[in-house]
Amino acid sequence: MPSSNGIFDHMKKTLIIDDALLAEARTACAASTDTDTIRLGLEALVRHAAYQRMRALRGSEPHARDVPRRRSKAAAKRRAA
Repeated sequence: MPSSNGIFDHMKKTLIIDDALLAEARTACAASTDTDTIRLGLEALVRHAAYQRMRALRGSEPHARDVPRRRSKAAAKRRAA
């Protein structure tokens, strides 16, 4: 069913998934349903891919300089005491 703006919020798909793999994934992520298991797995896959893309950028700016760090005032007071 489309939402108020005419966009579908959910989609049904037919998937062929190994029962043992799904059970193992469900146990690993402590999901209560198969749908939650698939959703959590897809979210983890998307996060991992984003991390890999960010990691690939590491060191890609040859003229980058270190950013000066500021210490919090509380840390400076503790050190002075």
